[in-house]
Order: sequence, then structure tokens, then C-alpha cells
Amino acid sequence: MAPQMGDNCFVAPNATIVGDVVMGNDCSVWFNAVVRGDVNSIRIGNKVNIQDGAVLHCTYQKTKVNLGNNVSIGHNAIVHGCTVHDNVLIGMGAIVMDNVEIGSNTIIAAGAVVTEGTIVPPGCIFAGVPAKKVKDINEELINGEINRIANNYLMYSSWFK
Repeated sequence: MAPQMGDNCFVAPNATIVGDVVMGNDCSVWFNAVVRGDVNSIRIGNKVNIQDGAVLHCTYQKTKVNLGNNVSIGHNAIVHGCTVHDNVLIGMGAIVMDNVEIGSNTIIAAGAVVTEGTIVPPGCIFAGVPAKKVKDINEELINGEINRIANNYLMYSSWFK
């Protein structure tokens, strides 16, 4: 199956998107990022950015990747066989394993490792190895980090079109 993209998406020339991948509108996949829907499906909402070197993949016949809207996947993050709800920032170098569910309005800190099967409640920050809740998120962080980064990447992608 060939990847499908919505309107107003940017894919860097050396990004790789293969297989059963369906992407919404206003998304971007940056340099050296890999979105491999070869062994199971990957569904990506609207206004999602997958930054440089990030990898999205699944487990054959077991797990899929589902990303909500307004999601930022930081540089070199690995997102594998999990569900990420709306308004989430996954920090640079973070690893999110199979069967993880990340609630809305959440930040996964840079370098965090969210181990298999973890349920991350909405509205918090998870950090560390293994990742654990470190605090609740406030409106300032939702607007100042989650929304700011998603909006910036929409702007950045316009520079390359």
C-alpha cells in the first residue's frame, strides 16, 4: 500500500515514508525521518511534525502507530507501536515503546524512555529512564511549548515549499 498524504504537507527530500501510512493535513516529515508502515499501519492526524531523524515503526501483526492532531515528534525520537492523543510533544531523543498510550496535553521529556504498556495520563510531563510522571502540565506549557512548536513547524515547512 502506498502512503497517503493530506493537503499542505511537507516531506523533506531525504525523508522515508513507506507502506500503510495515512497522514492528515498540514503535516511535515523532516530530514532523515523514517515513517515505516511496512509491517503494520501508521495513522497520523492533522498538524503533526515528525522532526529530523525521528523513526515511527510498528510490530508485525501486533502493534500500530496512531498519532492524534497537533503532535510534535522531536529530533531523533523513536515512536514504536503506540497511541499518542492530541496536543502532545515528544521530546528530542525520547523512546516510546509498544502498547504505550499517551493522553492529550502531555509532554514526554527529551531523552525519556516510556516503557512498553505504559499509560501516560493526560495533562502531565513524563521524564526519565524509565519515564515517570514528574508534574502536571499547566496552560502556559500547553501554549508555550506544545502549541508553539506545532505552529512553528507549520511555518518552517512553508519555507521549503
